[in-house]
Amino acid sequence: MSRPAAPPAPTTRSPMTRPAATQPPARPPCDTLGLSRHQLAQVRAACAYIDACAGQGVTLAALAAHVGSSPWRIQRLFKKAMGITPREYADARRSSRFRHALRHGDSVAGATYDAGYGSSSRVYERAHAKLGMTPASYARGGRGARIAYAIVDSPLGRLLVAATERGVCFVSLGEHDAELEAALKAEFPKADAIVRDEAAIAPALEAVLDYLRGATPHVELPLDVRATAFQRRVWQELMAIPPGETRSYAEIAAALGLPKAQRAVGRACATNPVAILVPCHRALRADGTLGGYRWGLTRKAALLEREAERQR
Repeated sequence: MSRPAAPPAPTTRSPMTRPAATQPPARPPCDTLGLSRHQLAQVRAACAYIDACAGQGVTLAALAAHVGSSPWRIQRLFKKAMGITPREYADARRSSRFRHALRHGDSVAGATYDAGYGSSSRVYERAHAKLGMTPASYARGGRGARIAYAIVDSPLGRLLVAATERGVCFVSLGEHDAELEAALKAEFPKADAIVRDEAAIAPALEAVLDYLRGATPHVELPLDVRATAFQRRVWQELMAIPPGETRSYAEIAAALGLPKAQRAVGRACATNPVAILVPCHRALRADGTLGGYRWGLTRKAALLEREAERQR
């Protein structure tokens, strides 16, 4: 069995279309999805079969035969339970094995073939989507950006989601619309336009709300954010923390190969402009206390509790 997969980085899909998640959860959620015990057992069996065949490739027909279903039915059932297709699940597992091997000192060639990629070119074909975040489409201060946003009620208070044509650029939580709008404008003081447009932002907004309501196990959206090289590395490491788990600032710094940079890691978390999508709430102090959170410690605690409950 392979180790649980880390969440891959967001894809470059348009934020105006409903996303499909690609980070395989530790196990399929149940009550909120309306699946029977038999259906959940089939999904779990499908996950186990894909993991057992790591590196060999699994056809949809073979997977369906293994769990006693039809290819069309298992594809639909798997997507409903996991939020991703069997192929996307297998890809995420393979990407996780590749990154784990690299982090533990394997050569690129060794990690490539051990993870199940047929050649190094297959790794690079997927590297953009799996291992990196795209550069921002706008200059410092938002110069050149045209931003649409919407604000709605959520389980954690008022929720603002903003996006350019390329991806989500800002997510915030608060009590009052005026405060959220002021924070957005302070983040992008030189933007060409910032317009409240619920229709334009609806798919991205719905995806975040589904996650906060517990309807989906995780959320994936394309991002359009500015970041220094160090911030980018920290945010990537945060996205590699599975839902329901946490890391200390020191552990994140050590994972980056910079064990003395825990304060800098904390600053990178504090300046994260896309709350929830880059899960800085999963970063804690070394003693296990919450530390800080831009949108309030009560919300940080609530996010962690909700994620822990989904993994039980």
